[in-house]
Amino acid sequence: MATVADDEPPPLELLTEFQRAGRALAAYEEAGPGGGLRGPVAYLLWEPVDGCTHIEQVSVHPDQAHRGIGRALIDRAERDGGHVALTLTTFTEVPWNAPYYARIGFRTLPEAELTPGLRAIRAHEAALGLDRWPRVAMRREVDWEGVEG
Repeated sequence: MATVADDEPPPLELLTEFQRAGRALAAYEEAGPGGGLRGPVAYLLWEPVDGCTHIEQVSVHPDQAHRGIGRALIDRAERDGGHVALTLTTFTEVPWNAPYYARIGFRTLPEAELTPGLRAIRAHEAALGLDRWPRVAMRREVDWEGVEG
């Protein structure tokens, strides 16, 4: 599982594609008393999949963990996406993956509830070798009460 934790960010071309489409979010560290921003500490990429806002990737720098940054990006993607639900695919046994998402309102989708788009995403992940570890698709409805306006 060290491979999962050490995963490199997506290539610049892919990040640029998401940014140009308005589907990239980032959080930045403040520079301090002098003002301004230092650099990104977290990002989220999303795309529409089968009428849902699908979180392609969300990543928070380990030094910035447990500050609510990832949650804030997820909530923002929910508002910006404007779809009926959020979906994502993730590892089941990584504490900051499926267990975390369950705590913020996501539920694991049984196989029968996977949409064609989610099935295609899971097949692509399997082709990349990500199924060496258990993975699931998860969903959170937009009316989940944990989202702040």
